[in-house]
Amino acid sequence: MWWRDAVVYQIYPRSFQDSDGDGVGDLRGIAQRLDHLVWLGVDAFWLSPIYPSPLADFGYDVSDYTAVDPQLGTLGDLDALLAAAHERGLRVLLDLIPSHTSIEHPWFREHPDWYIWSPVDGPPNNWVSAFGGPAWSRDETSGRWYLHSFYPEQPDLDWRNPEVIEAMQLVVRFWLERGVDGFRLDAIDRMVKDAELRDEPPATSAFPFPRHADAAVLERRYSVNRPEVVEALRAIREAAGDALLVGEVFEPTSGCAPYLEVLDLVFSFELLFSPWDAERLRAAIEPAAELGRFAWVMSNHDFDRLATRVGPENLRAAAVLLLTLPGVAFVYQGDEIGQANGPGVDPSFDRAGRDGLRHPMAWDASGGFTTGEPWLPVVDPEVRNVESQRGDPCSLVNLYRRLIGLRRELGQGFRLLETEPGVMAYERGDHVVAVNTTPGPRSAPAGEVVLATHEGPGLPPHAALIVQN
Repeated sequence: MWWRDAVVYQIYPRSFQDSDGDGVGDLRGIAQRLDHLVWLGVDAFWLSPIYPSPLADFGYDVSDYTAVDPQLGTLGDLDALLAAAHERGLRVLLDLIPSHTSIEHPWFREHPDWYIWSPVDGPPNNWVSAFGGPAWSRDETSGRWYLHSFYPEQPDLDWRNPEVIEAMQLVVRFWLERGVDGFRLDAIDRMVKDAELRDEPPATSAFPFPRHADAAVLERRYSVNRPEVVEALRAIREAAGDALLVGEVFEPTSGCAPYLEVLDLVFSFELLFSPWDAERLRAAIEPAAELGRFAWVMSNHDFDRLATRVGPENLRAAAVLLLTLPGVAFVYQGDEIGQANGPGVDPSFDRAGRDGLRHPMAWDASGGFTTGEPWLPVVDPEVRNVESQRGDPCSLVNLYRRLIGLRRELGQGFRLLETEPGVMAYERGDHVVAVNTTPGPRSAPAGEVVLATHEGPGLPPHAALIVQN
């Protein structure tokens, strides 16, 4: 399979490159910047949603699964982007949102039985939205109450209805026929709900990942992560054939094995949320590496950027960690130049406060993203941008490029090593990778140095080394 040790680059289309000066990134702009991905050496890119959307959840509220949002381009633009990518040896993944639609999708009025409705006049249970507040809202047109795992503008589809399955299979086939190479599947642990709509019991322990305070007091038993989800995913697999399917499963590693019966990969959220601490990183990586087929990710459009999360002093070591683990790695646009969270805007576009994670790419010292007024400001382009870093062989972007090339030479083996406190170390074939997560020096592993993020004896503070035995 082409994706076995691939590096996939996540593109947030509104913030990658604007081709027409309206301040919003678009598909033609992405096509103009594909050579950056080729230069980096990545194998594929994933496009965050490109579908028509009222933008209640910035594209994750889809109003048409088989079209392109006019602000981003046309189907013809997507076809041209696919052709340009494939000419360069790049695969393309789309974001597929199977658990819910926009309330403005025609299905909500034309096929109301494709959604989940309360059997009583009001909420039938205590379920809570991921964004807080009740997960049930009243439809003013019909007077009935519908389920929404996210915003009220995002009603949940009923995957127990065969017509929903057939409709979503048609969506998958539509995009594959246009040349798409696979899908990132959004929020799939919410695809199927308890048939009896039972109340969630009180939480008996803290969930290891971030949750809204309203949701954190409840277990995730009946509204999320139902065993029936795997069967629903089989329908997507049937339509997708051998295309790559990567699942967003908001569960610890221990709960992901059933999803891998059907999917090729699931994201390792334990790594994404792990503090920059050797023991915590080891605890996140070890079970995922043993289970296999996890996509390593340390930043995305929903959670703090890597530079903000680990600190600028640890960025080079974090790049080494991400890009030398076995399997598939995902890189969020801008992480390769050290882009940190931005200030967002007031009033915000995103109601959940995620604007700061989605600022445009800085291509040169003036920004280079648009000739117009960007929808979000470009953050500190004079400090960090692609053009200046490409010209500096010691820059972060050149480190990413070197690591992506080097990962092909590391071999397939993986074994965690016992080391000094504060050091995360492992074998990859005849190479050893050592990452110092502390502000103090540590001992270097024996061997010929292949790559060092910092100069100095041993393993300097905040540094990483790759040595060959």
